[in-house]
Amino acid sequence: MKQMSPVTIINGRVVTPDGIREGSLHMADGRIAAHGDGDVVDAKGKLVAPGLVDLGVFAIDKPAFHFGGITRAALMPDQSPPLDLPSRVSYIAKSGKPDLWVHPLAAGTRGLAGSEIAEVALMQEAGAKGIATGRQWIADSGVMLRLLQYAAMLDLPVFCHAEDAALVGDAVATAGEYSTRRGLPSAPCEAEAIAIARDLALAEMAGAQIHFRQVTTRRGLELVRRAKKDGLRVTSGVTPAHFMLSDLATAEFRTFARLSPPLRSEDDRHAVREAIADGTIDVVASGHDPRGPEDKRLPFSDAEPGMAGAETLLAMVLSLVRDEVIDLGRAFELVSTNPSRLLGVRAGSLVEGYEADVAVIDPDKPWVIQSAKMAATAGNTPFDGQPTQGRVTALWKGGLAIEI
Repeated sequence: MKQMSPVTIINGRVVTPDGIREGSLHMADGRIAAHGDGDVVDAKGKLVAPGLVDLGVFAIDKPAFHFGGITRAALMPDQSPPLDLPSRVSYIAKSGKPDLWVHPLAAGTRGLAGSEIAEVALMQEAGAKGIATGRQWIADSGVMLRLLQYAAMLDLPVFCHAEDAALVGDAVATAGEYSTRRGLPSAPCEAEAIAIARDLALAEMAGAQIHFRQVTTRRGLELVRRAKKDGLRVTSGVTPAHFMLSDLATAEFRTFARLSPPLRSEDDRHAVREAIADGTIDVVASGHDPRGPEDKRLPFSDAEPGMAGAETLLAMVLSLVRDEVIDLGRAFELVSTNPSRLLGVRAGSLVEGYEADVAVIDPDKPWVIQSAKMAATAGNTPFDGQPTQGRVTALWKGGLAIEI
């Protein structure tokens, strides 16, 4: 389905790579256009911004994504069955259209077992936009090096989970005062830094582009910061939970706060906010991983990790703008421009010729996050009951209006 008639959005505050400008935005033939006529939409002073590109989700929830202003999502390979064959990747790459584009990330190893490298080149031809290790760290350094060398040859980024598996084991919390008091199996936060240090060294050897999907500790962030200064092809991401919450949120054993990696200390939370401000963190993603009662209504140690994050991603990032951690331009770099660049797609910026994935946003609209009323298949959000601000009021994918 293609855009039939041009659309012009007027009276908006348009978020562009050069800053915020007052004026109009034109969409024609599914792309951002220099000029236009056709249908006119009055933004009434609201933000006109690129649709969000959610980098690394575990499930596709169209209603939740539309609510959150997400027009593209990179799907992790941790599916049933895993995305480790070209046929599976091809099926996912064709799903979702026209109102949501799903970009599959290929499993780096067969069955995500971390031992035998998958046929990544064939999966790239089938539509994979990157390679991912999934929820797990590849413990075998030889396998990881070969995967990075393969990725470098194909010019594909490798999306890594950064926790040393031998140190983490069955841990559900970060080692410290709170996990000790609650008697929770825990792992030292250094498990993240150790994994990052090894993978950075291997990526440098291979000349590969590496993306750490979540970096949540001060030590891990310092390693990424230093690697960037040294010129390595490294980027990093985080989810809102790790800049909004600390391990204090597990005080009442609420399993909505059971995440992977687990919530960290207050010092680490502040370190994440500093890294967002100084550019060490390139992407904020939802980590969308809805879990039903059968997975969450359990003792904390037995519950599955994960959160339904698609609907709250925009509001949580806009909270950083209100707190003056970042400005609006930087906010949309984190959730639109940089994810698109990593995936190699011409989207995520309101630039002439790019895909017309556009959201009209009221950044001040108040609402209360309620897990029972979420559009996702499950409402396991750690922000349940939290008042917030910022809602999408209109959305277009490739110039086509989407009902939200």
